Amino acid sequence: MTLPYHASGVRSVIGVDAGTATLREADHLIHRLLDQLSLADGVFACTHLFRTDERRGTTLSLAVPGPDADAVWQELVHVLPEGTGLALADRSHGPGDAVGTARLAAAAPPASGRAVAYPGVAHLTGTVTVADLLGRSAIEHLVVLGAPGVQLPPTAEVLTQDHVRPEWRDGVLTLTLVPAAGGLLAPFEVPNPTPCCADHN
Repeated sequence: MTLPYHASGVRSVIGVDAGTATLREADHLIHRLLDQLSLADGVFACTHLFRTDERRGTTLSLAVPGPDADAVWQELVHVLPEGTGLALADRSHGPGDAVGTARLAAAAPPASGRAVAYPGVAHLTGTVTVADLLGRSAIEHLVVLGAPGVQLPPTAEVLTQDHVRPEWRDGVLTLTLVPAAGGLLAPFEVPNPTPCCADHN
């Protein structure tokens, strides 16, 4: 699947079902892949919950620049465990059931998906402003839980806790915020109960 993404050009989306059951496991796998693979800056890596008659779990999608897709595919085949399902356009690797759920993951963004890695995420640490969130990352829209129509001033501050997980919503990368102590805002998803690990929060 090839899609244009905001500020990122044309990308190919690889779906991955490596048997991860929880968001925490999926986040950890994403960070391990980011460390191991030859990925260009600006990759989108998302998690996707699924449920079938046989099992439930969390798949991944990796949206990479089109020219890099073949190389990333080959690396994934070698670094992921046996039994992993991979899907990219009409290409597949692994057992049929895992390939099927991987295809669903590849088809999900940008309509849906929880983004763990995305352009600019490295800037979103500590306390940042609304202007930083929208100007220095691929996040396009902010929503305050319970007050969807509120327009946030650019100077409003967001306590990130170094854990910012926006979601694709109908093609728009959207971050849900909640009020926090001291008049700050914070992402709705907190590091617990879905932390990755001490090195990657």
